[in-house]
Amino acid sequence: MMGPLRPSKNTRVRAFALATSVVCLGALLSGCDQKQAAGNEQQPAIPVKTAIIAPVAIPESSEYLGTLKSRQSVMLNPQVEGQVTGIFVKSGDRVKAGTALMQIDPLKQQATVGSQEATRNSQEASVKLAEIQWERAQKLYDAGVSSKQDYDQAKTNLDTAQHQLKSLESQVQEQQVELHYYRVLAPTDGIVGDIPVRVGDRVTTTTMLTTVDQPGPLEVYINVPVERAQDLKMGQKVQLLDTQGNIIAETQIDFISSQVDNSTQSILAKATVKNSADTLRTSQFTRARIIWRVHDGPVIPVLAVQRINGQFFAFVVDGSGKSQVVHQKVVRLGEMTGNDYTVLDGLKNGDRVVVEGGQDLVDGAPVTEIPQAANGKTPS
Repeated sequence: MMGPLRPSKNTRVRAFALATSVVCLGALLSGCDQKQAAGNEQQPAIPVKTAIIAPVAIPESSEYLGTLKSRQSVMLNPQVEGQVTGIFVKSGDRVKAGTALMQIDPLKQQATVGSQEATRNSQEASVKLAEIQWERAQKLYDAGVSSKQDYDQAKTNLDTAQHQLKSLESQVQEQQVELHYYRVLAPTDGIVGDIPVRVGDRVTTTTMLTTVDQPGPLEVYINVPVERAQDLKMGQKVQLLDTQGNIIAETQIDFISSQVDNSTQSILAKATVKNSADTLRTSQFTRARIIWRVHDGPVIPVLAVQRINGQFFAFVVDGSGKSQVVHQKVVRLGEMTGNDYTVLDGLKNGDRVVVEGGQDLVDGAPVTEIPQAANGKTPS
């Protein structure tokens, strides 16, 4: 009696291989389905804030170093020589016209005046004597006692004595006037400037004692390179800037020199500064910006600009709705105007540039736009 049939070894091998193939095929199909599903997933849109490129008034300007000078500043030099014996004011004091500022030793001049006055007094006595002699000669001549020659001689002596007296009086007056120069007085109301001399210093007529400046309008002196001489025009706008670039005063050019400074090859231009708040000082240096002309052109916010290897880029949003993507564009920029760059090339009016959220962007990335106005503010 025969037992049950058992499959041969080859049959079992074929069956195992077939089962393994089915399992692998199933796994392969499952992996393909997962990859296809993953490929069908879209990259999430990145929210960004944008600003619209719009034309604005762009000034074409240049900055130069300007010097402020008082229109009513008096530099005081002594009118006599001598030693300073007293200084009655200090720098910064406000003084009235006629206020005594300094004293120069007057002793020598006082002695000269005293000597001249004594000579004058002596001459006055001589004149009185000549008058008496003339009167006596006149009586004798009228009585026929003396000759006409004696009378004429007495008259000549009197005239000579009187002329000498007048000369001496003039000299005394001159010396008295010069005596007043030894006390230095303020010529006008104003503020006392630097006082470089000290008590005991010997001064001459070329020594600068101090200055007296009247508060109020100033003039800014601007040396413009001769290459821009043809662009200088009367009435051009001038802005004075502080160290942070803020405008502290505005004025207009009211003087243009007809000569070129040979040492600097520049042309002097002046503009009057009102200085109503009295915040500017004489001899102060300041940044002076001359506005050559104004034209309309596009600008881009500083936050929208990226710099890579010395090249400027900006992300521009294209499309609308759910089809918005960004493209990275090369831009050529000019000078800054406030918080914006002037756009020379690469963008046009109406372009929407990313100002926030651009740190993770790549070219072609989908985005969701949060628009901003041209002034950079998000619409309400």
